[in-house]
Formats: sequence, C-alpha cells, structure tokens
Amino acid sequence: MLKPATRVFTVVVYLLFAVSTFAASRTLTGTVTDTMCGNKHMIAGKSDADCTRECMKSKGNWTYGLVVGEKVYSLSGDTTQFASFAGKRVRVTGEQAGNSITVQSVTAAP
Repeated sequence: MLKPATRVFTVVVYLLFAVSTFAASRTLTGTVTDTMCGNKHMIAGKSDADCTRECMKSKGNWTYGLVVGEKVYSLSGDTTQFASFAGKRVRVTGEQAGNSITVQSVTAAP
C-alpha cells in the first residue's frame, strides 16, 4: 500500500500529464505559408502565394503553415482550402497542440 503523500504525488503527476496532452482551442491571425519557407520565401520571381503552392507541390517533409509574428505553426486540415489562402492574411480557429494547429475554420482576415 502506498503512503498517502505518494498517492497524492502520483495523482498530481497523472493530472499534469493528462492536461498537457489536451489541445487548446484558439483563434490566431497570420499569413498562410509552408513550413519550409516560413516567412522567407525563396523562389525568385514568384509571389509568396505562388512560392507556397510550389513548395507544397514538391512533396517535401513540410505542411501548410501559419506565420504569426516570428512564429510558424504547422496546419493540418483541408489543404485545398489552405492553397486558396496561400500568401494571404487569415484568421484560423482550431485545436492547438504545441506548434501544430488542427484547423476547424479559416477565413480571410481584415
């Protein structure tokens, strides 16, 4: 049988782990990009939107992303919708876990 203090400690550790694994729903405003380029697009002569779409066609190990300030979040969801917003400022609502957002909705931002 565990001592009461040990049981309390064990329960607290389990609760902290459980809370940290849940994604937090939030809304962020930023620009749709790809996670390879982030906010520094590299294809000369292409717009940010065209560069994002070209990078996504190349099937590298990256996803659509959302640039918010200096931070780039990885987006998962409807890639066709992300492609239509490439290079544009949007408002994304979704479940955030770390640097990833599972997108529930994306709309043009003012």
